[in-house]
Amino acid sequence: MSQPRLPPPAPTCLCRRYSSSQKGGTLIVEDVDGFEAHARRLCDPDGYRPQQCPGCFWFRLHVHDYRDRTLRAEAERASVRVVRHLCPNCGAVWLILPLFIARLLRRTWRVVEACVLGPGPSNNAPTVPKRTARRWAERLRAAASLPVQVLAQSANEALVAVATAVGLDATREQLVLAYAAAFGIPAGERLAALAALLHRLAPRVRLM
Repeated sequence: MSQPRLPPPAPTCLCRRYSSSQKGGTLIVEDVDGFEAHARRLCDPDGYRPQQCPGCFWFRLHVHDYRDRTLRAEAERASVRVVRHLCPNCGAVWLILPLFIARLLRRTWRVVEACVLGPGPSNNAPTVPKRTARRWAERLRAAASLPVQVLAQSANEALVAVATAVGLDATREQLVLAYAAAFGIPAGERLAALAALLHRLAPRVRLM
């Protein structure tokens, strides 16, 4: 009898914690899941202001600047404005991203998920280059050992249960589907939800 095949190893960018030369980092706001909610937050001077600096816990951060982030294959708009906050105490700069933007992929998570997890092709499906779609699919088929370890080491019993159920030999796609099933995450939000969770638990660990 043949042995079950293990998933291929994750690409280098996914199997190690990425580094950053910037003092500060990225904060993902998990309750902002679309363009309209994001626009409302931007209109409020305190809408995206962190309660304290995650680095030194200083109590008041200032708006540093606004940046336009390009979104490819997005029917609604080609870019979205995001805000960065500065800690006057330690000098850290924090980029604030809404949940629906896929960090480092220049897409929304909705576009990425539609491409790699479905629904299938349709007239309204976003146009993604075949090479990019193939790269995303390969990443989801890769080993999920690092994300699984992050969940297993959390203090949340439900997350530990998901990690235990899929095991260290799971693919990233299997982990995404198991997490979505365990927490009732609907289609279209599955990648975003797990990516944000991993970022919250271990900010330098990527899902894709």
